[in-house]
Amino acid sequence: MLIEILQQTINGLAIGGVYVLIALGLTTVFGILGIAHFAHGSVSMFGGYLTFFLVTSQGLPVLVAIPIALVVGFLLGLLIEIIAYRPVRDANHINAFIVALGLTMMVEGINLQMFGHEQVVIPTGLSRVFRLGGVTVPELRIYVIIAAIVLVAAMMLFVERTKTGQAIRAVAENRDAAILMGVNVKSIPLIVFGISTSLGVAAGIMVGALFAIAPGIGEGFVVKGFAVLILGGLGSFPGAILGGTVLGITESIAAGFISSAYKDVIAFVVMILVLLIRPQGLLGRSP
Repeated sequence: MLIEILQQTINGLAIGGVYVLIALGLTTVFGILGIAHFAHGSVSMFGGYLTFFLVTSQGLPVLVAIPIALVVGFLLGLLIEIIAYRPVRDANHINAFIVALGLTMMVEGINLQMFGHEQVVIPTGLSRVFRLGGVTVPELRIYVIIAAIVLVAAMMLFVERTKTGQAIRAVAENRDAAILMGVNVKSIPLIVFGISTSLGVAAGIMVGALFAIAPGIGEGFVVKGFAVLILGGLGSFPGAILGGTVLGITESIAAGFISSAYKDVIAFVVMILVLLIRPQGLLGRSP
Protein backbone atom coordinates (compact mmCIF):
# COMPACT_ATOMS: atom_id res chain seq x y z
CA MET A 1 0.00 0.00 0.00
CA LEU A 2 2.74 2.44 1.02
CA ILE A 3 4.81 1.54 -2.05
CA GLU A 4 1.86 2.22 -4.32
CA ILE A 5 1.22 5.59 -2.66
CA LEU A 6 4.88 6.55 -3.12
CA GLN A 7 4.72 5.39 -6.74
CA GLN A 8 1.65 7.49 -7.52
CA THR A 9 3.09 10.46 -5.63
CA ILE A 10 6.19 10.46 -7.85
CA ASN A 11 3.99 10.17 -10.94
CA GLY A 12 1.85 13.01 -9.61
CA LEU A 13 4.87 15.24 -9.04
CA ALA A 14 5.73 15.00 -12.74
CA ILE A 15 2.28 15.97 -14.02
CA GLY A 16 1.98 18.44 -11.15
CA GLY A 17 5.08 20.19 -12.49
CA VAL A 18 3.29 20.64 -15.81
CA TYR A 19 0.25 22.10 -14.07
CA VAL A 20 2.44 24.45 -12.04
CA LEU A 21 4.16 25.85 -15.14
CA ILE A 22 0.84 26.39 -16.92
CA ALA A 23 -0.68 27.95 -13.82
CA LEU A 24 2.27 30.29 -13.27
CA GLY A 25 1.90 31.58 -16.82
CA LEU A 26 -1.82 32.09 -16.34
CA THR A 27 -1.55 33.73 -12.92
CA THR A 28 1.09 36.16 -14.21
CA VAL A 29 -1.21 37.33 -17.01
CA PHE A 30 -4.39 37.28 -14.95
CA GLY A 31 -2.90 38.87 -11.85
CA ILE A 32 -1.33 41.79 -13.70
CA LEU A 33 -3.55 42.37 -16.73
CA GLY A 34 -6.80 40.79 -15.54
CA ILE A 35 -6.98 38.69 -18.73
CA ALA A 36 -8.21 35.09 -18.72
CA HIS A 37 -5.79 33.89 -21.39
CA PHE A 38 -7.69 30.80 -22.59
CA ALA A 39 -5.35 30.35 -25.56
CA HIS A 40 -2.51 29.52 -23.17
CA GLY A 41 -3.12 25.77 -23.45
CA SER A 42 -3.10 25.81 -27.26
CA VAL A 43 0.05 27.93 -27.27
CA SER A 44 1.67 25.43 -24.88
CA MET A 45 0.88 22.60 -27.28
CA PHE A 46 2.37 24.67 -30.12
CA GLY A 47 5.63 24.64 -28.17
CA GLY A 48 5.46 20.87 -27.87
CA TYR A 49 4.71 20.45 -31.57
CA LEU A 50 7.55 22.83 -32.49
CA THR A 51 10.03 20.88 -30.37
CA PHE A 52 8.89 17.61 -31.97
CA PHE A 53 9.34 19.16 -35.43
CA LEU A 54 12.83 20.46 -34.64
CA VAL A 55 13.95 17.08 -33.28
CA THR A 56 12.38 14.77 -35.87
CA SER A 57 12.31 16.83 -39.07
CA GLN A 58 15.34 19.09 -38.58
CA GLY A 59 17.48 16.53 -36.77
CA LEU A 60 18.36 18.81 -33.85
CA PRO A 61 19.29 17.28 -30.49
CA VAL A 62 16.48 17.69 -27.99
CA LEU A 63 18.70 19.83 -25.73
CA VAL A 64 19.16 22.26 -28.63
CA ALA A 65 15.53 22.16 -29.75
CA ILE A 66 14.15 23.03 -26.31
CA PRO A 67 15.93 26.42 -25.91
CA ILE A 68 14.93 27.35 -29.46
CA ALA A 69 11.30 26.52 -28.68
CA LEU A 70 11.44 28.59 -25.48
CA VAL A 71 12.83 31.61 -27.36
CA VAL A 72 10.18 31.23 -30.08
CA GLY A 73 7.59 31.00 -27.29
CA PHE A 74 8.82 34.27 -25.78
CA LEU A 75 8.63 36.03 -29.15
CA LEU A 76 5.19 34.54 -29.77
CA GLY A 77 4.05 35.93 -26.43
CA LEU A 78 5.18 39.41 -27.50
CA LEU A 79 3.27 39.03 -30.75
CA ILE A 80 0.11 37.88 -28.96
CA GLU A 81 0.19 40.88 -26.62
CA ILE A 82 0.77 43.40 -29.42
CA ILE A 83 -1.69 42.04 -31.97
CA ALA A 84 -4.41 40.38 -29.90
CA TYR A 85 -4.67 41.96 -26.45
CA ARG A 86 -3.17 45.43 -26.67
CA PRO A 87 -6.03 46.84 -28.83
CA VAL A 88 -8.59 45.78 -26.16
CA ARG A 89 -6.48 46.48 -23.07
CA ASP A 90 -8.57 49.48 -21.95
CA ALA A 91 -11.89 48.21 -23.32
CA ASN A 92 -14.60 46.24 -21.53
CA HIS A 93 -13.39 42.91 -20.07
CA ILE A 94 -15.77 41.02 -22.34
CA ASN A 95 -13.71 42.19 -25.33
CA ALA A 96 -10.56 40.51 -24.00
CA PHE A 97 -12.63 37.42 -23.17
CA ILE A 98 -13.86 37.15 -26.78
CA VAL A 99 -10.35 37.79 -28.12
CA ALA A 100 -9.03 34.98 -25.90
CA LEU A 101 -11.61 32.53 -27.23
CA GLY A 102 -10.94 33.55 -30.82
CA LEU A 103 -7.20 33.28 -30.28
CA THR A 104 -7.66 29.76 -28.92
CA MET A 105 -9.42 28.62 -32.10
CA MET A 106 -6.84 30.38 -34.27
CA VAL A 107 -3.85 28.79 -32.54
CA GLU A 108 -5.53 25.37 -32.70
CA GLY A 109 -6.03 25.88 -36.43
CA ILE A 110 -2.39 26.90 -36.88
CA ASN A 111 -1.27 23.78 -34.99
CA LEU A 112 -3.39 21.60 -37.29
CA GLN A 113 -2.17 23.28 -40.47
CA MET A 114 1.50 23.28 -39.50
CA PHE A 115 1.86 19.95 -37.70
CA GLY A 116 -1.10 17.82 -38.77
CA HIS A 117 -3.76 16.00 -36.76
CA GLU A 118 -1.78 12.96 -35.62
CA GLN A 119 -0.72 12.32 -32.05
CA VAL A 120 3.02 12.81 -31.56
CA VAL A 121 5.54 12.06 -28.81
CA ILE A 122 8.77 14.02 -28.42
CA PRO A 123 11.72 11.59 -28.55
CA THR A 124 14.13 12.27 -25.70
CA GLY A 125 16.28 9.14 -25.55
CA LEU A 126 15.67 8.98 -21.79
CA SER A 127 14.50 5.39 -21.45
CA ARG A 128 16.20 4.13 -18.31
CA VAL A 129 14.09 3.08 -15.35
CA PHE A 130 15.31 3.18 -11.75
CA ARG A 131 13.89 0.98 -8.99
CA LEU A 132 14.19 2.26 -5.45
CA GLY A 133 12.76 0.05 -2.73
CA GLY A 134 9.97 -1.24 -4.95
CA VAL A 135 9.19 2.16 -6.47
CA THR A 136 9.71 2.44 -10.23
CA VAL A 137 11.03 5.83 -11.34
CA PRO A 138 11.48 6.44 -15.09
CA GLU A 139 14.49 8.61 -15.89
CA LEU A 140 12.33 10.99 -17.93
CA ARG A 141 10.05 11.78 -14.99
CA ILE A 142 13.07 12.64 -12.84
CA TYR A 143 14.28 15.14 -15.44
CA VAL A 144 10.79 16.60 -15.82
CA ILE A 145 10.48 17.14 -12.06
CA ILE A 146 13.97 18.70 -11.90
CA ALA A 147 13.25 20.95 -14.90
CA ALA A 148 9.97 22.11 -13.36
CA ILE A 149 11.72 22.92 -10.06
CA VAL A 150 14.49 24.85 -11.85
CA LEU A 151 12.02 26.87 -13.95
CA VAL A 152 9.81 27.67 -10.97
CA ALA A 153 12.85 28.71 -8.89
CA ALA A 154 14.12 30.89 -11.76
CA MET A 155 10.71 32.51 -12.09
CA MET A 156 10.51 33.22 -8.36
CA LEU A 157 14.02 34.68 -8.30
CA PHE A 158 13.20 36.83 -11.30
CA VAL A 159 10.05 38.21 -9.69
CA GLU A 160 11.60 38.70 -6.25
CA ARG A 161 15.17 39.80 -6.99
CA THR A 162 15.27 41.70 -10.30
CA LYS A 163 14.16 45.26 -11.01
CA THR A 164 11.91 44.07 -13.82
CA GLY A 165 10.32 41.50 -11.54
CA GLN A 166 9.76 44.12 -8.86
CA ALA A 167 8.18 46.38 -11.48
CA ILE A 168 5.82 43.56 -12.46
CA ARG A 169 4.84 43.09 -8.82
CA ALA A 170 4.33 46.82 -8.41
CA VAL A 171 1.97 46.97 -11.40
CA ALA A 172 0.10 43.95 -10.06
CA GLU A 173 -0.34 45.61 -6.66
CA ASN A 174 -1.25 49.12 -7.80
CA ARG A 175 -0.87 50.31 -11.39
CA ASP A 176 -1.36 53.99 -10.57
CA ALA A 177 1.19 53.94 -7.77
CA ALA A 178 3.64 52.13 -10.05
CA ILE A 179 3.28 54.92 -12.63
CA LEU A 180 4.01 57.52 -9.95
CA MET A 181 7.12 55.58 -8.96
CA GLY A 182 8.42 55.79 -12.53
CA VAL A 183 7.65 52.25 -13.68
CA ASN A 184 7.29 51.93 -17.46
CA VAL A 185 3.91 50.21 -17.35
CA LYS A 186 3.66 50.04 -21.15
CA SER A 187 6.48 47.51 -21.36
CA ILE A 188 5.21 45.30 -18.52
CA PRO A 189 2.46 43.51 -20.55
CA LEU A 190 5.03 42.59 -23.21
CA ILE A 191 7.38 41.06 -20.65
CA VAL A 192 4.52 39.30 -18.88
CA PHE A 193 3.22 37.66 -22.05
CA GLY A 194 6.71 36.69 -23.18
CA ILE A 195 7.53 34.97 -19.89
CA SER A 196 4.06 33.44 -19.58
CA THR A 197 4.24 31.94 -23.07
CA SER A 198 7.75 30.57 -22.47
CA LEU A 199 6.51 28.82 -19.33
CA GLY A 200 3.58 27.43 -21.31
CA VAL A 201 5.91 26.17 -24.03
CA ALA A 202 8.01 24.42 -21.37
CA ALA A 203 4.85 22.74 -20.09
CA GLY A 204 3.90 21.69 -23.63
CA ILE A 205 7.34 20.14 -24.14
CA MET A 206 6.94 18.16 -20.92
CA VAL A 207 3.51 16.92 -21.99
CA GLY A 208 4.89 15.89 -25.38
CA ALA A 209 7.76 13.99 -23.77
CA LEU A 210 5.80 12.37 -20.93
CA PHE A 211 2.58 11.53 -22.75
CA ALA A 212 1.70 12.79 -26.23
CA ILE A 213 0.48 15.90 -28.01
CA ALA A 214 -2.73 15.79 -30.03
CA PRO A 215 -5.21 18.36 -31.33
CA GLY A 216 -7.55 19.63 -28.66
CA ILE A 217 -5.66 18.63 -25.53
CA GLY A 218 -4.53 22.20 -24.93
CA GLU A 219 -8.03 23.19 -23.80
CA GLY A 220 -7.97 20.49 -21.12
CA PHE A 221 -4.67 21.70 -19.76
CA VAL A 222 -5.74 25.34 -19.62
CA VAL A 223 -8.85 24.29 -17.67
CA LYS A 224 -6.54 22.49 -15.23
CA GLY A 225 -4.39 25.60 -15.08
CA PHE A 226 -7.32 27.77 -14.04
CA ALA A 227 -8.39 25.10 -11.56
CA VAL A 228 -4.93 25.34 -10.02
CA LEU A 229 -5.26 29.13 -9.79
CA ILE A 230 -8.55 28.80 -7.94
CA LEU A 231 -7.26 26.01 -5.71
CA GLY A 232 -4.05 27.83 -4.78
CA GLY A 233 -5.53 31.33 -4.64
CA LEU A 234 -5.90 33.84 -7.47
CA GLY A 235 -2.78 35.92 -8.00
CA SER A 236 -0.63 33.88 -5.61
CA PHE A 237 2.60 32.45 -7.03
CA PRO A 238 3.16 30.11 -4.05
CA GLY A 239 -0.51 29.16 -4.33
CA ALA A 240 -0.06 28.18 -7.98
CA ILE A 241 2.93 26.02 -7.04
CA LEU A 242 1.11 24.33 -4.16
CA GLY A 243 -2.15 24.00 -6.09
CA GLY A 244 -0.49 22.41 -9.14
CA THR A 245 1.38 19.93 -6.96
CA VAL A 246 -1.74 19.00 -5.00
CA LEU A 247 -3.82 18.58 -8.16
CA GLY A 248 -1.17 16.44 -9.87
CA ILE A 249 -0.69 14.12 -6.90
CA THR A 250 -4.46 13.86 -6.31
CA GLU A 251 -5.07 12.89 -9.93
CA SER A 252 -2.30 10.32 -9.90
CA ILE A 253 -3.44 8.68 -6.66
CA ALA A 254 -7.05 8.64 -7.89
CA ALA A 255 -5.96 6.99 -11.15
CA GLY A 256 -3.85 4.42 -9.30
CA PHE A 257 -6.34 3.41 -6.63
CA ILE A 258 -9.71 3.98 -8.28
CA SER A 259 -9.71 4.46 -12.05
CA SER A 260 -8.06 6.77 -14.56
CA ALA A 261 -11.55 7.45 -15.92
CA TYR A 262 -12.43 9.26 -12.69
CA LYS A 263 -9.15 11.02 -11.94
CA ASP A 264 -10.34 14.38 -13.26
CA VAL A 265 -13.63 14.16 -11.37
CA ILE A 266 -11.94 13.28 -8.09
CA ALA A 267 -9.33 16.01 -8.51
CA PHE A 268 -12.05 18.64 -9.00
CA VAL A 269 -14.03 17.26 -6.06
CA VAL A 270 -10.96 17.78 -3.88
CA MET A 271 -10.68 21.33 -5.23
CA ILE A 272 -14.33 22.04 -4.38
CA LEU A 273 -13.91 20.63 -0.87
CA VAL A 274 -10.87 22.84 -0.28
CA LEU A 275 -12.76 25.91 -1.49
CA LEU A 276 -15.69 25.12 0.79
CA ILE A 277 -13.27 25.38 3.72
CA ARG A 278 -11.12 28.20 2.26
CA PRO A 279 -13.03 30.12 -0.44
CA GLN A 280 -9.94 32.23 -1.16
CA GLY A 281 -7.87 29.13 -1.98
CA LEU A 282 -5.05 27.42 -0.10
CA LEU A 283 -2.74 30.45 -0.05
CA GLY A 284 -5.05 33.19 -1.29
CA ARG A 285 -5.68 36.35 0.66
CA SER A 286 -8.92 36.81 2.54
CA PRO A 287 -11.12 39.54 1.04
